[in-house]
Amino acid sequence: MKLPAIEIQQKWFVAAGIAFLSAIALAGVVVTIYAAWLFHDLPDASELADYRPATATRVFAADGTLIGEYSDERRIYVSYDQIPVTVVQAFLAAEDRNFFQHGGIDVSGIGRAMAKNVFNVLTGRRLEGGSTITQQVAKNVLLTNESSINRKLKEAILASRLEATLTKEQIVELYLNEIFLGYRSYGVASAAYNYFGKSLSQLTVEEAAFLAALPKGPNNYHPRRQPEAAKARRDWVLGEMADNRFISREVAEAAIARPLRTQDAPRRAQYQDADFFVEEARRRAIALFGREQVNRGGYYMRTTLDPELQSAARRALMRGLEQYDRRHGWRGAWGQTDFGPNWREEAQARQIPPERRTWLAAAVESVSGNNVRVRVARDDRTGALLASDAAWANANRQLRRGDLIFVEPEGGQFALRQVPAVNGALVAIDPQTGRVLAMVGGYSYALSSFNRVTQAERQPGSAFKPIVYATALEGDFTPASIVLDAPISFAGGANGERWTPQNYSREYYGPQTLRRGLELSRNVMTVRLANEIGMSQIVRSAERFGVADDLPANLSVSLGAGETTPYRLTAAYATFVNGGRRIDPYMIEVVQDRDGETIYRADGRSCRECRRGFSGQASPRLNPRGEQIIDPITAYQISSMLEGVVQRGTAASARGLGRWVGGKTGTTNEYRSAWFVGFTTDIVVGIFIGFDDNRPLGSGETGTTAAVPVFIEFMQTALEERPARPFVRPRNAIFRTVNGIEEAFRPGTERARVEERAPEVVEGPQSYYDVIRREQEAAGEPVTVPTPTAPTPPPPEKEPAEDLSGLY
Repeated sequence: MKLPAIEIQQKWFVAAGIAFLSAIALAGVVVTIYAAWLFHDLPDASELADYRPATATRVFAADGTLIGEYSDERRIYVSYDQIPVTVVQAFLAAEDRNFFQHGGIDVSGIGRAMAKNVFNVLTGRRLEGGSTITQQVAKNVLLTNESSINRKLKEAILASRLEATLTKEQIVELYLNEIFLGYRSYGVASAAYNYFGKSLSQLTVEEAAFLAALPKGPNNYHPRRQPEAAKARRDWVLGEMADNRFISREVAEAAIARPLRTQDAPRRAQYQDADFFVEEARRRAIALFGREQVNRGGYYMRTTLDPELQSAARRALMRGLEQYDRRHGWRGAWGQTDFGPNWREEAQARQIPPERRTWLAAAVESVSGNNVRVRVARDDRTGALLASDAAWANANRQLRRGDLIFVEPEGGQFALRQVPAVNGALVAIDPQTGRVLAMVGGYSYALSSFNRVTQAERQPGSAFKPIVYATALEGDFTPASIVLDAPISFAGGANGERWTPQNYSREYYGPQTLRRGLELSRNVMTVRLANEIGMSQIVRSAERFGVADDLPANLSVSLGAGETTPYRLTAAYATFVNGGRRIDPYMIEVVQDRDGETIYRADGRSCRECRRGFSGQASPRLNPRGEQIIDPITAYQISSMLEGVVQRGTAASARGLGRWVGGKTGTTNEYRSAWFVGFTTDIVVGIFIGFDDNRPLGSGETGTTAAVPVFIEFMQTALEERPARPFVRPRNAIFRTVNGIEEAFRPGTERARVEERAPEVVEGPQSYYDVIRREQEAAGEPVTVPTPTAPTPPPPEKEPAEDLSGLY
């Protein structure tokens, strides 16, 4: 029996209803499951209230000059109230004009983006997303960059949560500090510095507009590679700012008319002379705080660097190395070219030391004797090489057409330049505190980042001798004590042979005072003195001074056969200047975290009364830094004797620097290393010259020849800032004039040593050259000092030679 049509229709209707309801239920289940999956790993938006992105640690010199940054991401975090209104408005105009009106999702903005995307699809342009600043914060901080519906849904949900959790100002602050803007810049503050070398507060309206143009694609608007696109995008942002009445139309038009000018490349700091110092400070900061905190913690780090002295140190060392290099001749071209189509690009690919910004890559175009013409690779101009430079090069290795060389413009011509193969180091330390004022670890950090100040372990030669003499003075010796300068030999040398130290002149001068032995760097006297006081004592002294650890107790060590670094040896000399205290050099003065809390201070001394009000009584005094390791009188005696090295001894070429400047030269076996450590009361400077592979520098390349000129040039600047002053005289010292020199004695030693050794004791000053003449006559030696024609004789025409033999 057939069912009526109406009943069939009813059954189908019920079935359809059941199916529909089942579908809705299933969809609900699916949506519930999807929502549960979507939400299960959704980040907590409330975490952003305390969010701190990775921020660069900024490094400053003692005078506040920015000298570097340490970072994984170059970011300078700034609070909302530190961001100029113009910068905020530029980004709102470019990215989210309705930001302060919507609740995280801008419906009208999405509608505009969809309408534009129809045109973009037809023209093949990039699609617009219509994301608000809030959505971008959610994506950049809490989500990944994947392109999917899931991520967009999460972004929208998180945007709503962010709006409920944070204020609009907090959201903008996060956005402007987190966003990547190219040029290695994270955040607007870093971008302002990298693109324009300015702080945010110094940006003009067109510069702010350019930064706001970058979020859509920094590489698309690179100011050097895409200058036209970059300016067009900047001008569009300026137009949007005017349309939204952030600026007037007149201001916008004036800004659009101005060209886009940016730095050639992002810089870690405007100050460029402290690369070795900045890197060494980074190593020490990592040892204190850990790599992650240093690179991401946003610390403020004030160092001990003096920028003026640092620049002077770099100039002096580079010039000294170039002068050495010049003395040893032209080594030849660094490349060849046939002047093919790409020769200029190939020539410019060769790295020039960044510190020599005026050097140019060039090719020799023609050679006719010493008439040499060169062509500059950068701009194809031609010119003549200085005839003197051409003659210098041709004397060693003939210049030829096609030689690739470095030149420097000079007086309408070009000077020939070459990168020295030799290297060196210079470090300057405040002897009273241990503050490292300057550090240059090599000729060029870009060519070699190896820091020879702290990493090069080399023999110091005669620069070690003051440690020997200080050890003797701590015992029974005085500056007036007599030591015999005569042949001596010892068993147990190399291959079982006897070791016979010699003076540089291969001559011997008989009985000499300790002062004269140190001033003229007598090797045999030093060995004889070391043998008398015992090498074990000298080794212990070297450890107390911090020169080296675990030196062998061999007599050759007294002549500098042990190894040390310029950093440690220079710090040891500070003990002679500061009254006998060992100071530990340091580079980091103060470190503060991103909240301004001091988390490290180098000076750990406490002063209980420093905060009390003034009541007419004496000011509170801090104890001097460092451990007292030698008697202040001994320290003064060595300082005075080393002043004699400059005035009358192996460093007499530095005599023009004036009084109260001391120091000691050092040269090692086969002239492998040249040293000079010099000082005044306020600065100690250590200089080392040598090849990285420790090959010989060449005959005659002593500390006097190679290192002292670097010291002289550096000190000409240092003495302007820190004029030399007398060494502090110990209160309990007894002063007597011996051989025309005022000597300091420990109480009770002045008469005993004078009577025992019996040098002539004269009251009142007299000429040192008269004294030397009398000593030479008494010893039956030829008189080598000039006869005075006036009460004060002139200095000798020829400086005394430094004693150099075996280890010097």
